[in-house]
Amino acid sequence: MDLCVASGAGEVEDASCVFKQEMNLTVLKTSLFFAGDGFTVYDCKGQLVFRVDSYGPDTRDRDELVLMDPNGRCLLTVRRKRPSLHQRWEGFKGERMDGDKPIFSVKRASIIGRSRGSLTVEMYENPGEEYQIEGCFSQRCCTVFNAMKESVAEIRRKVDPTTSVVLGREVFSLSVKPGLDAAFAMGFVLVLDQINGEDYVDSNATTEPAVHPSTED
Repeated sequence: MDLCVASGAGEVEDASCVFKQEMNLTVLKTSLFFAGDGFTVYDCKGQLVFRVDSYGPDTRDRDELVLMDPNGRCLLTVRRKRPSLHQRWEGFKGERMDGDKPIFSVKRASIIGRSRGSLTVEMYENPGEEYQIEGCFSQRCCTVFNAMKESVAEIRRKVDPTTSVVLGREVFSLSVKPGLDAAFAMGFVLVLDQINGEDYVDSNATTEPAVHPSTED
């Protein structure tokens, strides 16, 4: 994907990441040992769209993650802001350099009560524009709403189309509605994985099948 400066809301850098029809992506967590390990993201034809490489378990590495295109070009950097009671993360266009200003931030709506499951996204370049992420990422069940309470993206468990078996949580679906930058939505996934990483391991874990993404609807 050749990237250029975005002109619309909810875009990271390029109109090629914004689709006219709903885009159903398959997200594969490439390691289960540490929160924030690598990801690969495929389209419905099984073609690589995004990737995030893992650089090991060191905490400093996990405080900054870079979303890349299939060729390794940096599209978006998410970085944890410290100190922050709400676990605030900030997103930057391309590869973050010292002095760069973030384009958005993601934080817990509250650190107490039921609101701990809700996250708020503030857009720095578009004052008044924000998104709300509701649901449980550890169960792969989240919805992203815009300021008008319209669903613009969804994270769901993935079902193997050949067997109708629900796959393990290391493989899940990211559906992006028309108008929202898919790279921007994937940035949310990276932050959600970091904030909710401690809940990743299933206390009732069983061996669940995982398949390589393949062509499907």
